[in-house]
Amino acid sequence: MKRNFHLLVIDPQNDFCDLPASYLPADPVSGDVLRPALPVAGSHADLQRVAGLIDQGGAGLSAISITLDAHHRLDIAHPTFWQSGEGAPVAPFTQIEAAQVRAGLYQPRDPQALARSLAYLDALEAAGRYRLMIWPVHCEIGSWGAAVHADVRAAYNRWEDAHLGQVTKLGKGSNPWTEHYSAVMAEVPDADDPATQLNHGFIARLAEADRVYITGEAGSHCVRATTEHIVAQLDEAARMRLVLVTDCMSPVTGFEAHYQQFLQAMSAAGVRLARADEVLSELQANA
Repeated sequence: MKRNFHLLVIDPQNDFCDLPASYLPADPVSGDVLRPALPVAGSHADLQRVAGLIDQGGAGLSAISITLDAHHRLDIAHPTFWQSGEGAPVAPFTQIEAAQVRAGLYQPRDPQALARSLAYLDALEAAGRYRLMIWPVHCEIGSWGAAVHADVRAAYNRWEDAHLGQVTKLGKGSNPWTEHYSAVMAEVPDADDPATQLNHGFIARLAEADRVYITGEAGSHCVRATTEHIVAQLDEAARMRLVLVTDCMSPVTGFEAHYQQFLQAMSAAGVRLARADEVLSELQANA
């Protein structure tokens, strides 16, 4: 009897991929080559392995879910939102804390956003998971960078055609007032925006699966945050049905230690760590 195996692919989008030149199109407006905004080293190969799992093991899958980062250009975690106290631009990869804003070192470009920004920073820091990181503008809604890696999309389209299935797409990040690393809950949920609050329905669907294979980018951030939030909602038996496919994800450069800590913590919580070749064998046996 076929078991319910669910593949979860987190943010397999162009802006996170170290794509080779042959994958980079020209901007029809400027003529410039379009390049990923936040490429993760190793991600192109990771996602090619994900595509291989779908193509070669898809008959063993009951469901595929894709999460999609989807930001506005003006976002609290983008340089477009902030300036220094002297009015200078804020560079990507700057970390901003509430005390620095209160001291005047950083300010929102829109003065009317100050109170809400401080309330967010206070809540974020009280949660103890992250400090606000300013990332390059990435996965802007409607952009090439927000599109799914070509190999992954082609593979899941073939799966949909062959199995008369529909890949679930889960958007996250469109609320510009909160960071949304996790696919199932923003870092600071907005009481007025259900899309930022815990996605009980999707977690319940994952809990029904006999196995959930977790892949995608980046292992140090969105994969980590999503998995941590899912694990926090599951009992021990359900956690043991989660599998992190470690050669189908990579960390952001500079966050390798955070990624290793995440893997160790998840393993201790009962989540299994596996490689794509092991997973493929399991999928093929489940066909």
